Amino acid sequence: MKKNTIVTLADMKARGEKISQLTCYDYSTARLMDQAGINMILVGDSLGMTMQGYSDTIPVTMEEMIVYGRSVVRGCENTFVVVDMPFMSYQASVEQAVVNAGRLMKETGCDAVKLEGGREVCDQIRAITAAGIPVCAHVGMTPQSHHAFGGFKVQGKGEEGAARVLADAMAVQAAGAFAVVLECVPPKLAALITRKLDIITIGIGAGAACDGQVLVWQDMLAMGPFTPKFVKHFAQVGQIMTDAFQAYDAEVKDASFPAAAQTYAKSDCSDEILERLEGRQSAELLKLYSL
Repeated sequence: MKKNTIVTLADMKARGEKISQLTCYDYSTARLMDQAGINMILVGDSLGMTMQGYSDTIPVTMEEMIVYGRSVVRGCENTFVVVDMPFMSYQASVEQAVVNAGRLMKETGCDAVKLEGGREVCDQIRAITAAGIPVCAHVGMTPQSHHAFGGFKVQGKGEEGAARVLADAMAVQAAGAFAVVLECVPPKLAALITRKLDIITIGIGAGAACDGQVLVWQDMLAMGPFTPKFVKHFAQVGQIMTDAFQAYDAEVKDASFPAAAQTYAKSDCSDEILERLEGRQSAELLKLYSL
């Protein structure tokens, strides 16, 4: 297995090979994804919902993205890691965008950053890429803007809507993005965008014609409180975990755990030592061991 890079990922698109991507937010899960051969990991600001319990991604901060991002990077040997730029870390100015993108790269060790938006963030994309930082763009339904959309809704409906999403995708490519996420976009439109673009398209709720796919890992393992239409459950890990937690709770309460196999009985004190210790007063022990 070799390291996934911008070059190897672009080569996959050129050969018609599909690219796999999942979100991830911690070291342990990142190690498993890396070992499984996942091409790309997105440390998404979706962590605000999946890891912190918010109703959307808006509250997530730069400092939080750095902590989660560096944890994921430590778990990856071959997987290409992209870290999200959180809400208001790039919108205010080009200078702000470059500084914060630089922080994410420097302080996490990630391979690229991702920001949401189309034509309105092209100046930021140009400046970030000019600084030597690879950028993945994100058009269609952009979660940070869900209030402006009136909710988490499909984008690109009708000719005007489709033209807007296509124009955004072409604009971010021209600005220098190496890839673009297409979220909640009708499948035929996503297929058209994929054919027209030279850069990688990563779909989420955008059909199978995209160059790659991304899902939130808790969603695909049936661990979330709800299931978006575009999610497939690849395993019922949520139920497996619940069953395990219940079994642990029951065994602790009936004292069947820990059993002898889970103790260090061979290293235990002799009965004589225990008798002597039992006879000592607390004050004597504290003085003896300077506790």
